[in-house]
Order: sequence, then structure tokens, then C-alpha cells
Amino acid sequence: MIFVLCTIAVIAVFGFRGQISTHPPLEVFPDMVRQMKVRAQAPLDFFADGRGPRLPVAGTVPIGYEMPKSETSETQAAAVGPWSHPHASFSVGTDYYNTGKMGDHWGTGIPLEVTRELMERGQQRFNITCVMCHGAAAAGNGITKQYGLATVVSLQDERLRKMSDGEIFNTITNGKNTMMAYGPNIIVPDRWAIIAYLRALQRCQNAAIADVPPEHQGDLDKPAENKPPEAKPAAKQEAPKK
Repeated sequence: MIFVLCTIAVIAVFGFRGQISTHPPLEVFPDMVRQMKVRAQAPLDFFADGRGPRLPVAGTVPIGYEMPKSETSETQAAAVGPWSHPHASFSVGTDYYNTGKMGDHWGTGIPLEVTRELMERGQQRFNITCVMCHGAAAAGNGITKQYGLATVVSLQDERLRKMSDGEIFNTITNGKNTMMAYGPNIIVPDRWAIIAYLRALQRCQNAAIADVPPEHQGDLDKPAENKPPEAKPAAKQEAPKK
């Protein structure tokens, strides 16, 4: 009996060790890392075209958006913002509003009324969608850069400050280089709101004297008011104890 056990132990250690193979190992309980699932930016053999990420199912919207309601009036839509307009949706047309193009060229200009509400909406969407890569001031120093995503560019770069609004809209919609497409996730008016807020960030980080209204330019030459520090009341001294 002892001989049999020793023989089994020797074979287990030095015997049938298998062979090198490019195929996945046989597993009684398959590892979850090799299960059939969609990986970002990776092919998948499950579908005939080999692509893993799929287009959203027709009629679906991202979490956080409500389906447009046809009964919403133009007056109500104007009161709550263009993103609640009954026609607010993802890119559905070929005009400048939906593509960023004017004919065969990138257009420029925000095709929505730039209001405080629109800017606040753009700030909100920018902070949710863009800050992790581009940073709060659009300087390309978001948290993802600390984890190795070194290809994020600064949106304060001169080239991007001079880029047309339509081309930036197209980049948000279809992605570029390592930036994924956000067209399926961000509705059209929110893309323009983000661009409007980005332009404000670019301008505030690269302001010139000409950007100050003429009636306030004189205020820049005034010395800052230096108020003397307020005198602190003297601490009361206790009378010496006898």
C-alpha cells in the first residue's frame, strides 16, 4: 500500500505535467475571466462582424434621460431648457445642429440661445462626462492621467481653442483617437451646452485686456484696497492673588 501511494506521489510530481498549448485549458469550473462578455475596445467572436460594443436598441435612452413627450408644448420646453424639448434627441438629421457641418466644412457658432441655464447645463454635463480625462479646467490633467492614460490632450491648447465648434461637436459625437464616441450617450443639445461651457473655460484661462468691457477696464489699474488688520482687544490681566 505504501509503495502504491509513493508511486502516485512520484507520478503526480514528475509525471504527466501536460504540454504547451495555445488553446484554453480544460476546466471543470471555467474561470470568469474567460467567459463570453463584451470588453471595451476589444473584438468579440459572438457576433458575425467581430465587434463587441453594439449600437443601442432603437428607442432606448441612457439612464438619467426621460423619453420625449409629444404633449410637451413649445412654451413648456422653452421654460425647462432645450434638452427637454419634444424633439431633443440624438443626431437624427444632416443639418449643422445635428452634425456640426455647414455643407462640406465644419461650421462654427452655438445653434442654441446661450443663456445662463444653458451654461449651467454645460458645466454639469462637462463635470459628469469630461472632467475625469480633461480636468475641471480642461487642461488635460484629469484623474485618468494618473492611471496611465497619457494621450489626453489639453483643451486649452491653441489648436483646440481655434478649432471650429462644429469639429468639436463631431469629436464628441464620433470620438477621436483614444476618445470614445459619446454620440450614443449625450443628446444633441447637451453636446452644444458642453461646447458653450468649454468655450467659457478656454476664454477665462486665456483672457486678454480686450475681453474686459471698456467701462470696467479702468478698474484694473486701481490698486487693491489694503485695509489695516483689525486690532484685537487686549487680553484682560488677572489681578495677582494674595
